[in-house]
Amino acid sequence: MGDRSEKGSGKHKRRTTIAGDAVRAHQVKRGGAETLRGQVKEKEQRHETPANKHNNHRDAGDDAFSCHKLQESLLSSNSGYSNYRGVLNWCVVMLVLSNARLVLENLIKYGVLVDPIQIISLFLKDPYSWPALCLIIVSNVFIMAALYIERKLSVGTISECTGTFLHCINLAALLFVPAGTVLILTSITPVGGVLALSVFTILFLKLYSYRDVNKWCREIRHAKARTLSRSHSCPSVHKANGTTGYTHVIYPANLTHRDIYYFIFVPTLCYELNFPRSPRIRKRFLLRRLLEMVFLMQLILGLIQQWMVPTIQNSMKPFQDMDFSRIVERLLKLAVPNHFIWLIFFYWYFHSSMNFVAELMQFGDREFYRDWWNSETIPYFWSNWNIPVHKWCLRHFYKPMLVKGVNKLGAQLAVFFLSAFFHEYLVSVPLKMFRLWAFLGMMAQIPARLFCGPILEGKLRQRRCLDVADHRPTDRCSHVRPRLLRAAL
Repeated sequence: MGDRSEKGSGKHKRRTTIAGDAVRAHQVKRGGAETLRGQVKEKEQRHETPANKHNNHRDAGDDAFSCHKLQESLLSSNSGYSNYRGVLNWCVVMLVLSNARLVLENLIKYGVLVDPIQIISLFLKDPYSWPALCLIIVSNVFIMAALYIERKLSVGTISECTGTFLHCINLAALLFVPAGTVLILTSITPVGGVLALSVFTILFLKLYSYRDVNKWCREIRHAKARTLSRSHSCPSVHKANGTTGYTHVIYPANLTHRDIYYFIFVPTLCYELNFPRSPRIRKRFLLRRLLEMVFLMQLILGLIQQWMVPTIQNSMKPFQDMDFSRIVERLLKLAVPNHFIWLIFFYWYFHSSMNFVAELMQFGDREFYRDWWNSETIPYFWSNWNIPVHKWCLRHFYKPMLVKGVNKLGAQLAVFFLSAFFHEYLVSVPLKMFRLWAFLGMMAQIPARLFCGPILEGKLRQRRCLDVADHRPTDRCSHVRPRLLRAAL
């Protein structure tokens, strides 16, 4: 037993010795390798040059001390930068300062020229004679004529051809009777003539739309009558408009005095049987628009008297002498107040006045203009700055011509021709000067659009492509996003 225990202990001691030898051998080997690497490193340090030391230091601290990267300047077109609000504010400050100087110079040179009595004389030559207002009152005759023609057509008393002929006579009289009156009567001032002819022009467009819509309703009624005669059924036609509380009107129940005069007074040129209506009249909104109308009209008249009239009077001699340099200088001087008055008039008419009338009549569609100030092409401007006229041209002139087979270019030319005619009508007749300047100015928009359109549209298309490219995700993001999505799921 003792021998076995001694042998066992001896065997155990031997195994321990073998394991310890293996560990010691591994440590010696590892130490030798580390010693070898240390020797190699010492040799590299002995043979390292100053240039190598600088390169190693640069590589090690490149990420920590770098302050430059590949990028474009902000004002370069390739930078994609578009936030110029500060520059815009700066331009506004410069505009205010420069025009403040012009106002001060005008007051020092001419004094205060605003005279309310002179403003009244622009509208009336004789305070006891109001020819322009009388001419506007006469327009009720043409309104009644359109209503009774439609009533006769609705019951079948007259044929469609006869009704169309009578409407043409009524619409032609709407244009020629007031024009002849303004040209013949010397008591009508140019301002009064412009107001009267503007009312008759608006009335012409309204009654043309009134005639068209009622004609479409008769065509639909005849088509339904043919369908009902085949199916021997009658649909229910009485509805209630639950959103606003107004009854739904159907043809020919719309042929009433109240309906046509509501259409005459609401700020739109396109007739409908059922206009969108607002639920109530907001008195505060109405009062704000009224105050804007009064203040801005006084501002426009004051700017005309104080700024434009003296400049126009001083421009007579250069035009008589045909001094082109002075003519250009006077035209540029007139351009500033002209733009101011045009912008104020736009806000006064399309925002304050139209919203006032629409709120008073509870007319719901208040889109009288769009963002024409962001126009990048000529067609965008003309289709967004005067929405009532644009809707009328599109609905009653442009689309019917396309239906009749006219191509788009011909229809667009016809729309510009019609617009040029009415611009000349409202300028030449009241002033009794037929120079065709307004007509040619409108028709000049056609070649301007043909020549400038491809350039502007090409730049716009390029800008949109750059915007899409700037917002396009990179390959790295396209790989990361699916991984994030899978992780979230």
